[in-house]
Amino acid sequence: MTVAGVMSGTSADGIDVALVRIRPQKERLALSLRAHQAFPLPKSLREAVLAAMDAKSTSTAELARLNWRLGIAYAEAVRKTLADHPCRLELIGCHGQTIYHQGTPALYAGKKIACTWQIGEPALIAAEMRVPVVSNFRPADMAAGGQGAPLVPLLDYVQFADAKRARVLQNIGGIGNLTLIPPASGMDALLAFDTGPGNMVMDALTEQLFGKPYDRAGKIAARGRVLQSVVESALRDPYFQAAPPKSAGREEYGVSFVKAFERACRKAGASAEDMVATATALTSESIALAFTRFVRPRLQRGTPVDYIVSGGGAKNATLMKLLRERLEPVGCTLLDTSALGLPVEAKEAAAFALLAYHTWHGRPANVPSATGAAHPAILGQITYV
Repeated sequence: MTVAGVMSGTSADGIDVALVRIRPQKERLALSLRAHQAFPLPKSLREAVLAAMDAKSTSTAELARLNWRLGIAYAEAVRKTLADHPCRLELIGCHGQTIYHQGTPALYAGKKIACTWQIGEPALIAAEMRVPVVSNFRPADMAAGGQGAPLVPLLDYVQFADAKRARVLQNIGGIGNLTLIPPASGMDALLAFDTGPGNMVMDALTEQLFGKPYDRAGKIAARGRVLQSVVESALRDPYFQAAPPKSAGREEYGVSFVKAFERACRKAGASAEDMVATATALTSESIALAFTRFVRPRLQRGTPVDYIVSGGGAKNATLMKLLRERLEPVGCTLLDTSALGLPVEAKEAAAFALLAYHTWHGRPANVPSATGAAHPAILGQITYV
């Protein structure tokens, strides 16, 4: 099948569409990327998304309108991608825009619940493209006792497992997340979890202090100094100490966290450049901490490790330099997914193409060792034409 994967992440900077050809082989599926395109969200739509994600309260009318407006945006992105790369599209997997994610149960109205919500009306996409749409992937895993995240480990295993080398797939979008694939292992041996903030804190400070949506190539951070005391203080957050499975989002590292981080930087005498540099260091240090604390102990001594980065953070030269300095001394070879045939910004969209393929064929697609679910689950809901 040729499947379009559609993804917009916690950074809410745009929509990625990956056209993926999926073929069954003897032992596992084979994926080939036919095309990938990225579309920035219109300014007014991005502002509406960010307001909904960080809102203490909002109206049902606002959320309903946003759900339908995002559906239109996703349909337009798929249509434009097909116009540039014509093919016979058979299925669409749309992750939607997460506006709230609470992976662990908490008391609400007398019952402990976990919950998640991704919006972007799939009926609009199916009607526009005349192709079935799989959406709402996370709830089935949560109903099975998982955290609904991360869901990308299926793609990581299918595309990157190796017989001799350990592979760590580190995505750096708004949130950072990793998947460990030990050498010559099955999917039940995977470890996957969110490492903490990816680009989210960096982007927020760059937009606030410099009027730019992100620190292109890490040039602003390169001009600043890292306030190590601020980084160390931030890393005392209980999230970084908690053992996997665990997941994070704007609920942990959104507006409130950024404001507190900025106050700590100013108290330490930081310039605007220093704040972006310190946020960049926080991301790299949290990733390195996740590796040394939770990943390395799972591997036999001397196991070679490929640390493979994807997402927008892979294009931040300053961040990649910091990661190299922290990870290479502990035995990792740092590279990005483009070196292995998958553009760094296409991986998550490709993952939801694969997840949709599994849903269409009635196959479980979560990885219980990653999400904490009690059992494998068929993910997503299908909207027919």
